[in-house]
Amino acid sequence: MWPEADKTQELLLQIEDGDEEAVNRLIHRHRDAVRRMIAMRLDRGIAQRVDASDVVQDVMLEATRRLRDYLANPQMPFHLWLRQLAKDRMIDLHRRHHAQRRDVGREQSMAVGGRGDRSSLDLARQLMDSELTPAAATVRKELEQRFMSAVDELPEADREIIIMRHAEHLTNSEVAQALDLSPAAAGMRYLRAVRRLRGLLGDPSSPG
Repeated sequence: MWPEADKTQELLLQIEDGDEEAVNRLIHRHRDAVRRMIAMRLDRGIAQRVDASDVVQDVMLEATRRLRDYLANPQMPFHLWLRQLAKDRMIDLHRRHHAQRRDVGREQSMAVGGRGDRSSLDLARQLMDSELTPAAATVRKELEQRFMSAVDELPEADREIIIMRHAEHLTNSEVAQALDLSPAAAGMRYLRAVRRLRGLLGDPSSPG
């Protein structure tokens, strides 16, 4: 999902050399990935009031404003830094939304929206086999609904790591860095999330 790292690093070097146009190229290159990341996580209630494209624009403007600070101290790859800006922005939106609505039942719905949320369905489609024949459309829809419900039932930390690994296609090392975990701890968290998801889906190979 995220652009090729080598090209990103090349653009960052150009920016350090004073190429201002490289800033626009860098931001444009990552816009679609940020948009998809936000779409997978934006709460349905917020999506009814806030245009996702406006959230993306806010994130990209902040990234542009803070880019020199990042270049002065790049503690993580650019795409992980950018997704952290996006995540912080969504956390702020969720907090304000829940403060206004006082909806305790949805207070923990940060990574994926509530049952029936389009973001969950989008995630299901990304993780399911997209090569099914037309004759299997009904079965696929039922599987997607089951998957969507199962993802929604996962604890927030499990939902997040499933999205990071399967929808954002981050490596275990990248997930570890983004979550401030050791690679071994990130790997164990991912395996636990997969086991829980399989258990919710009724996988007989998953321990009860």
